[in-house]
Parts: sequence; structure tokens; C-alpha cells
Amino acid sequence: MRTRALKPIQTTKNVENILSCTEEGQPLSPIARMFHEPESDVYAVIAIGIQTQINPEVVKANVVDILLKQPRLSSMQVADEKYGGQLKWVRTEVDLDNHVIVRSPDLNVDSADIYVEDYVSNLSRTKISMSIPMWDIHILNIKTSKAESVCILRVHHSIGDGVSLMSLFMSCCRKVSGPDALPTLQTSKKQKPCSSSGGFLQHFIELFSVLLIYWNTLVDVVMLLITILFLDDTKTPLKGPPGVGSTPRRIVHRIVSLDDVKLVKNAMNATINDVMVGVTQAALSRYLNRKYGKNKKGGGGAAGNNNLPKNIRLRATSFVNLRPYLGNEDTSETMKSISDVKLSNLIGYVLFPFTIALREDALDYVRSAKAVGERKKATLEAVCTYFMAKTFIKFFGTKLGSFPTQTTFWFSNIPGPQEEITCFGYQVVYIAPTCYGQPNALLIHVLSYANTMNIVLSVDEEIVPDPHQLCDDLEESLKLIKDAVIDKGLVDSHVY
Repeated sequence: MRTRALKPIQTTKNVENILSCTEEGQPLSPIARMFHEPESDVYAVIAIGIQTQINPEVVKANVVDILLKQPRLSSMQVADEKYGGQLKWVRTEVDLDNHVIVRSPDLNVDSADIYVEDYVSNLSRTKISMSIPMWDIHILNIKTSKAESVCILRVHHSIGDGVSLMSLFMSCCRKVSGPDALPTLQTSKKQKPCSSSGGFLQHFIELFSVLLIYWNTLVDVVMLLITILFLDDTKTPLKGPPGVGSTPRRIVHRIVSLDDVKLVKNAMNATINDVMVGVTQAALSRYLNRKYGKNKKGGGGAAGNNNLPKNIRLRATSFVNLRPYLGNEDTSETMKSISDVKLSNLIGYVLFPFTIALREDALDYVRSAKAVGERKKATLEAVCTYFMAKTFIKFFGTKLGSFPTQTTFWFSNIPGPQEEITCFGYQVVYIAPTCYGQPNALLIHVLSYANTMNIVLSVDEEIVPDPHQLCDDLEESLKLIKDAVIDKGLVDSHVY
């Protein structure tokens, strides 16, 4: 294993000299303030499996030398009484003992897996004091079934959204194949702009496409307002009650093959997100069918029978990175240097309907996901939710600009590195990002890494007491969809 040379830990005064650029005195953005609401006091938690044991002094040295160059990671969030208690960034001294926690319990592998799961879940019972910068790192030097040690990064979501936090993490990483090369993110191919030359038909199609986007946006914004006012999702075993945002979470994850996902993607002419939404639709349908079957008199019928009620309304709050829409720099460019990474919350969201039904053809789950996905691409809903939230917060406060509580769950898909990477010189086995504090009982997060796809669940155990069973359903649903692709001859069997 190649680790970076250990450098002397610099004093706080040295760190302050490094921070030539700071956000001191600037107020938090409206979206960042949303993440401090009682029903959406959200923390991002990233569990990183490491191939070897971790030397805490190496981590501390790199934190000072690299991460503390980020102003937000060395700033408190302080209420400004001059502006009605609005939070602002104020630089402070960073005591690493408050931010780097080390645990080295002596356990067998089976007990270690449970210990790590419990440790991560117990973090959701705690908050980081606002008297210090709102982040910490937990080093668990304990061998599990997947890794030799685990490093957990916890960051309050007001510091940055998933894309900027991933950029921050990736700027600390290098390729295993090239120790000086930055990782490459999985990104969708950009569509080529249409040629300006063309006849009447082409101009008509372009005009129709623009009008369609505006019409879809109007419909989606009206639906959002109706949802906020009175249109709740169907009360299912997955739907949490009001106040669920403040409850502890059980956090579990399951690693599946990215090659299987790509096989379905290529066969269905879809995107990776389409496939993962389809897999999630299939898994939630299986899970709810089992739950409704057990709730029937006699407890029978969960297996093989359709126990689902008709017309279930089940939607996800699905988050969208707005940097491409708002003209911000490409994420790959910001990874070149830690000082180039701009931590911010440039995200909007869409209300994404999930079809809950038992399908004879497993590929129908992907087809419906692809259809809804195409429809959501032809709308500015995410941009509108971003600017609506900013406007409502500015004039009416954060309560009116908060995230919708009427949906059943949150869904997020963040692209990860295409190749195996090292972080601070330690080889990474897996990356499992998630959140707690969101106003739903369930969050499903998917992230690709090298040739794997990690599906991470954050659940309220009072509502979803068996998250490992839901992981099984997700894994089994991907297998059924992949097998359907092969059985129908949509891909050559030798490809798999």
C-alpha cells in the first residue's frame, strides 16, 4: 500500500495563513438554511471501506494540509443578531481532537459488521455542535467482511450538496493505476447541440420542443403546489408520519455489479439512472406486496399473489444537480485542486412518481422508469423548485421553502469514480453515501464505483424494520431484470 508521506501537523495559525480566501461574514444561502429546519436538519454520511488499517496521524496530517484549505470546513455557522438571527460563516480555530475520532475494537468479522452498522446508525442519534465547524471523521480500525477498516465522514448538508462533497472527496483521491492521476467520474454523455442550419421542419421541431418544456414545467409546478397544499402520497408501510425527520436511522448498504446494470442499460437503450429507478420500482413492489400479504387475515398470500391495493400513489423527492443548468463549471474541472472545489448547495428536486405493481414482464419496470425519466428531462421543474425555495425563504422564511413532506421517500443517484482509487494513499474498497434528518422514513442512494454499484438505505426502523430484506429485494430485482434481458435475447449471452 502506498500512503502519502506524513507531514508535521500545522498549527491553527498556519492553517489561517493558508485560508487566503474565506467566506467569513457571508450569510448561508437559502438552500443551506433549509437544511437547518427541524424537519430537514440533514447530515451527509459517507462510509468508506479501506483495504488496510488506517494510521490516524496520516489522516490528521492530510486534513490540515488539504481539507482545511476549504473555508467552510474551518468556519462555524453563527447567528447574526443584526439580521434576525440569520446564520453566517465565521472562521474559527480547528481543534482536530473535536473532528477526528478513532475506534479500534477487538471483534470477530461477524461482530465487526454489526458493530460498524450500529456505529454508523448511532451517529444519526447525534448532532454536531454549532460551536465548531459542522463536520467530523470517524476512523474504525476494525476488519469487516468487506474491508480491513472503515472511515466515516459526516458533514452537515448546509456545507455542500452531494455533488460538491463528492468533488471534495475526489480531489483527495488518486487512481490506483496512476498514483498522480485524478479519478474519472461516471458521467452521462452530453448531447450535441443541434445545427442551426435546417429547413422549416427542423425549426418547427425545435420550437415544439421548447414549448413542450414550458408546458411540462407549468404542469409540474402546479402539481408541486397542489402536493404542498393537500396531495399526500398513499399511506403505505413505507410512508412515515409527520415528525419523522428527527428520528434515528438504520443505515445499511448492498453492493451489486455495475456490469449487470450496464448490460440492462445497453439492452434497453436506457440510462443507468433509468435502470436503477426500474430496479427500485420492482423492489418496492415486491416489498409492499409482502407487507400487505402479511397484513391480510390469516397472513397468507404474500408469496405469489397480488396483495397490492390499486392506485397506490408513491413518489420520491429526487434531487438534481443544477450546475449544468446554471452555467457553473464542470465537476471534473473543480477536482484539479482542493482550492478549486466550491462547496455549495446548487440542487433542485423533482417529484418522481414510482409505479407500484407486480409485472409479468420484469422489463416493464425499466420501460416505465425510462418513460418517466424522459418526461422529467423535458421540464425545468428542478430549476423552478430551486428558485421557488430561494424566493419563499427570502420573503416568508424557511418553513414555506422547506422540502416537501408529502412524498414517500428521497431518491438520489450520484456518479462515482470509474476506476479504483486511493484516498490519502489508502486504497478504497467501497463508498457508501447517505443522509439522515430528512423528512421521510426512507432514503435510497445509489453510487457507482469502478465495476460496482452501491445501494445505500437510510430508514426509520419504526417504519421500515427490515432494511436488509429491502436490500435483498433490490438485489433480486436487478437479477430478475438482467435475466429477462438475456432470456428475451436482447443481448448476446456471451457478452455476460
